[in-house]
Amino acid sequence: MQTALHATVLNLHQPPWNLEYLLEHEPWMAREILFALDRIPRALWPYEGLGKVNLSLSGTLLETLSSPEFQSRVYGIVKCGDLLWYLQNTSIVEILGTAYYHPVLPLIPEADRALQLERWRGIGEHLFWRRFRGFWPPELGFTEELIPLLRRFGYEFVIVDSEHVEPLEPMRWEELRYRPHVAEYGGESIVVVVRDRELSNAQESGMDPDWFLEEVSERTKWCDFPPLVTTCSDGDNGGWFRNTTPGRGFFGEFYQPLLERIRKGERRLRPTFLTEYLDAHGARGRVRVHSGAWNTGDHDGRGFVQWTGSERQKEALRRVHEVSALVRELASRDTMPRARLEEVTYRVLRAQTSCNFYWGEAWVDRCHRDLDEALSLV
Repeated sequence: MQTALHATVLNLHQPPWNLEYLLEHEPWMAREILFALDRIPRALWPYEGLGKVNLSLSGTLLETLSSPEFQSRVYGIVKCGDLLWYLQNTSIVEILGTAYYHPVLPLIPEADRALQLERWRGIGEHLFWRRFRGFWPPELGFTEELIPLLRRFGYEFVIVDSEHVEPLEPMRWEELRYRPHVAEYGGESIVVVVRDRELSNAQESGMDPDWFLEEVSERTKWCDFPPLVTTCSDGDNGGWFRNTTPGRGFFGEFYQPLLERIRKGERRLRPTFLTEYLDAHGARGRVRVHSGAWNTGDHDGRGFVQWTGSERQKEALRRVHEVSALVRELASRDTMPRARLEEVTYRVLRAQTSCNFYWGEAWVDRCHRDLDEALSLV
């Protein structure tokens, strides 16, 4: 029997100024989110070297947590400076690179994709002092056109959803899902790590460690290679992750009891970092990754319909492209003061955050507000 290697991936994101707003208008919700973040390293400390979580933190969340003003405001709830220091512990946490304002990258202007990645790397390297080998596409929104860009930024692998991966050579189902592969575009190639959609759904909503062990064992029983089981979900949304009752929620009911079973001799599964697995076992087989995102609510991620389903969403995205093109043209003339250009640019990038489009039409006005502010400074 092969021991399955399990990579837990948690995505952590809060839109710009959201935590500040919640502190004022829904303080208990803000506390739940902050406690969910702070709980991650604390839950892993007793299992250092065994418990391992791969984390993606959006640039807007890191910006908030590292702000002295915000740290002072939440002092007595969570020590954000301490939390960022705890996440330096490479025995319990591996940080994945991502895009600063958490946009659905395939939907934004191509020229802005590099700016989103560059800005995240700036704050990521500043706070964590390390090289980031893996990339988390916000909302798992991926298209193969991103591969040359990711390679240019030094990323060795990217996580994609299982529903969008197609083998280009003969592979059994378990090979396709539980082994990293290689995808190519524009003369560049990158390793793709496949997220198991069904098991990730369970991670998001709540699961029992015994059920999970049995399910993984059944899914990987025909593997004649070390299987990599990758489960990805948000780590700060929903009652399963925000539950503040000791011994409850994701860590109290699932992850810590799972680690206890492994510590006592359970051999069917062992946690891993993604880089740890790839360094030991590498990737094998060529695949095509069709454009798409992860599943949310009633949508399966195909066609990015969660963010493009209404005319107001489409119109806002069209305007994002128009204003971005105008700003690039102005920048090429080199007539705008650098500080003013930065003020304009970050507002255009901030307008692209996925949350402005995901909530149906509820937050579309936030996109337009940032674009209006950008244009007012031109």
